[in-house]
Amino acid sequence: MIDVLIVGGGGAGLRAAIAVAELDPSLKVAVVSKVYPMRSHTVSAEGGAAGVIGLDDTLDEHCYDTISGGDWLPDQDAVEAFVYEAPRELMQLEHWGCPWSREPDGRVAVRPFGGMKKMRTWYAADKTGFHLLHTLFQTTLKYQDIIRYDEWFVTKLVVDDGRVHGVVAVEIRTGRIETIPARTVILATGGCGRVFPFTTNAAIKTGDGMALAYHAGAPLKDMEFVQYHPTGLPFTGILITEAARAEGGWLINKDGYRYLQDYDLGKPTPTPKLRSMELGPRDRLSQAFVHEQEKGRTVDTPYGPVVYLDLRHLGEGKIDTRIPFVRELCRSYQNLDPATDLIPVRPVVHYMMGGVHTDIDGATPVAGLYAAGETACVSINGANRLGSNSLPECLVFGRRAGTAAAEFALSHRDGEAAAVRSQGDDERRRLERAREGRRTGEHVADLREQMQHTLEGAAGIYRNGDVLAKAVDTLAELRQRADEVCFDDTGAAFNTELINLQELHTMLDVAQTIVACALNRQESRGAHQRTDFAARDDANYLAHSLVHRAPDGTPSVTLLPVTITRWPPGERVYGRD
Repeated sequence: MIDVLIVGGGGAGLRAAIAVAELDPSLKVAVVSKVYPMRSHTVSAEGGAAGVIGLDDTLDEHCYDTISGGDWLPDQDAVEAFVYEAPRELMQLEHWGCPWSREPDGRVAVRPFGGMKKMRTWYAADKTGFHLLHTLFQTTLKYQDIIRYDEWFVTKLVVDDGRVHGVVAVEIRTGRIETIPARTVILATGGCGRVFPFTTNAAIKTGDGMALAYHAGAPLKDMEFVQYHPTGLPFTGILITEAARAEGGWLINKDGYRYLQDYDLGKPTPTPKLRSMELGPRDRLSQAFVHEQEKGRTVDTPYGPVVYLDLRHLGEGKIDTRIPFVRELCRSYQNLDPATDLIPVRPVVHYMMGGVHTDIDGATPVAGLYAAGETACVSINGANRLGSNSLPECLVFGRRAGTAAAEFALSHRDGEAAAVRSQGDDERRRLERAREGRRTGEHVADLREQMQHTLEGAAGIYRNGDVLAKAVDTLAELRQRADEVCFDDTGAAFNTELINLQELHTMLDVAQTIVACALNRQESRGAHQRTDFAARDDANYLAHSLVHRAPDGTPSVTLLPVTITRWPPGERVYGRD
């Protein structure tokens, strides 16, 4: 039997695996990933990882920036733990071989980042996630007893009497369906950006872990908070990292005007300083784009309205030294050179602040079930994540979840539960029936597209109650239609149609929770902006949204108070002085 089974092979999952192996080498650890670990989405992170290192910086300042940037929805005990442990984790990566960029005197280099008042974002050029994931993966190779299920897709958590007992998974290469008993399970599957049509997220980001936990009885938390990144490339949605603005890039409208100076980005001074306004919080910058569009100041393209990111004044040398990957992406996907050309950009879905409800050690209300990384909601991000907090979040809470799961496994040494095989057999029969195929009905891709556009229209940068209520009905109808889709591939090996069908059901679950939470929260806070409730309402909504799956399969939303330790709610601030 597996002691700790980790679903997901990205930053949080690999850090959890290392933590388990370090705590007790006798524990049997397995990592199940639907892609080869080095293809996990952590590899796409560009800008950097936040951790206090400067002599002019303090842990309290990082805490305050994170809490204020999250519009006072983060749990402050979790934020304090995160901020305290982040520098240690980043230094540990240094010892494991992560090639952080350096200052001329040899110190680790840091750059400014959106919402941060001090320079505390460590970086490895603009391929930070790539180097971080390589470092973690190479470190796991030291522990030869870690079992890897590469390119396996988990379809079900086995739960009996309120405790998780393993998973059922499909080997994509062969179609083999296997029940894997485990004493504990850690979900580290990343976010769910693919429920929207235009996203920086890879195709694998379909909310698998969130839906697995939701069906197993664990609530999801704060699902209404969806972060749009202000600078995605049109058509592809590929991210142009915030580091481009941290290095001095400007956002300009069709008239060449740095339009952000016209908007309240959360800084207490009446007019943001020109040198820092591009590093306002991501939610405020995305909202400013919508207002520019309404004023007719954006540029129409075949892929929607855009503004421009201007890096030309930085010069070729600085671009090649500090953000070379930005230049590579622009040349490859836009056929332009940022050293001489303007980059067309538009807001794009980037990150989920919400996820599986966990405590500070990654434990969910289901015994033996843990979650970490973007699939989880601790919560440190609240209503809006600050750029460069996500990578250290994977490290800090991946380690915490791994340690907690290992300790749970050591204290629960009982054998395989009877429910494991019976539930596994039921799931195998369900998947085999699905694989038998239907020759009539709609296709998965058509329903997925309708779901994505429903989400974009109802739960985008701005929302209102009437549209959200209609989306509830539309998603319920799509859920019914998804049970009758056309299915052509009856083979076992590499049956991607079967995987796509499971992912569609997963995304519909997640989409329903997003809309239900957004409809329930009758205020505007961070990334959740209701045009019919424009003000922040601390009296009624200084609370997390908890959404459970009701017996009829519909989402049921309640509220959970935010944990406040030292920082009472106040005005949001941002930027560097």
